[in-house]
Amino acid sequence: MTPHVEPDPQAGAAVKAADRAHVFHSWSAQGLIDPLAVAGAEGSYFWDYDGNRYLDFTSGLVYTNIGYQHPKVVAAIQEQAAKLTTFAPAFAIDVRSEAARLIAERTPGDLDKIFFTNGGAEAVENAVRMARLHTGRHKVFSAYRSYHGATSTAINLTGDPRRWPSDTASAGVVHFWAPFLYRSPFYATTEAEECQRALQHLEDTIAFEGPQTVAAIILETVPGTAGIMTPPPGYLAGVREICDKYGIVFILDEVMAGFGRTGKWFASEHFGVVPDLMTFAKGVNSGYVPLGGVAISEKIAATFSTRAYPGGLTYSGHPLACAAAVATIHVMADEKVVENAARIGETVLGPGLRELAERHPSVGEVRGMGVFWALDLVRNKETREPLVPYNAAGEANAPMAAFAAAAKKNGLWPFVNMNRTHAVPACNVSEAEAKEGLAALDAALSVADEHTV
Repeated sequence: MTPHVEPDPQAGAAVKAADRAHVFHSWSAQGLIDPLAVAGAEGSYFWDYDGNRYLDFTSGLVYTNIGYQHPKVVAAIQEQAAKLTTFAPAFAIDVRSEAARLIAERTPGDLDKIFFTNGGAEAVENAVRMARLHTGRHKVFSAYRSYHGATSTAINLTGDPRRWPSDTASAGVVHFWAPFLYRSPFYATTEAEECQRALQHLEDTIAFEGPQTVAAIILETVPGTAGIMTPPPGYLAGVREICDKYGIVFILDEVMAGFGRTGKWFASEHFGVVPDLMTFAKGVNSGYVPLGGVAISEKIAATFSTRAYPGGLTYSGHPLACAAAVATIHVMADEKVVENAARIGETVLGPGLRELAERHPSVGEVRGMGVFWALDLVRNKETREPLVPYNAAGEANAPMAAFAAAAKKNGLWPFVNMNRTHAVPACNVSEAEAKEGLAALDAALSVADEHTV
């Protein structure tokens, strides 16, 4: 695939100048960033105004699950715009109802009611509100090494440094340690030990906080930005049992892991667990139009059968977003995108990344499934010292910055967070594209190797 436009550096400079003058970027010191001006994108690739093409191993922000500009989804958005561009959420609209039906068909258990939001953070906000109203309790447990969004409650639930500037310790959130054997907080040596000790730690924390005060436990089914730490066998089932024991609502956050990313429609299918509430966004329509939501169990929906739910959004179930979701789900089913994600993970990415780990001293661990993988980069494989310190910036982050620059030089746009790089291409990535990405990672890891001891 080649860029669909001739290189035009002058146009690119104009785009960057306007960006610098008027756009305020997320999570950034505005004067220290230099955003790439993107001229176009298609499938697994995007390109700049200088004609440089990049294989996107980030899927945008892990949401373009069917790649960029899929013609069937683009056409569905265009057709919906011609028919009914927008309408208030209090009305029954055909495309909104159909999107909800298609999602409910794929969610586990009795999660058959869908509350639409504009994205994942709003989905988390509303899931927590539902849990608190359903139980009459206030506290919510969430894990360190997690990300749940940047709105008020969601950022307090988040367990990484992005929470710190906004955390007033007054949001009713209690953090705990979830299992992560490679960097175990429980001094475990096996997955079984890690699972048992993590569950005991969670139940002990609940006991000391007062079970009667806890409304919900929220977990990313497979934590995403925090490092793609697949939970050990039995852990999520154990959390489900703890929730049932104390009358606590179990919320699974599938904003990043859902809609094919792990090789299943939802990651919870890998673990045979049905939560009370499930949040989704991103892959539901490949991010083509903002959309998220909460899938709600029968017992929680019943709470609001004759009692009004005190929440809503002007653009809840927006027709253009729902049309994109309907088309995306049909594309994923018809083109076997979920099956492709599973196959690529099992036969290309998993084996390929593990082979890189054998050859590169900077790769401490490979973990993941489907098209959802992380490489934990280290200075020393024996000590597992991270390649850069936790939350490193500036010169302390130089090794990861050098790795990222090398990847881009080789035509790969990498997902880099702290001491990790994630391999998270589109769910419909081809075998050839996945191998192209592995080759670029191979070259970039040689740069990371220079910082090992």
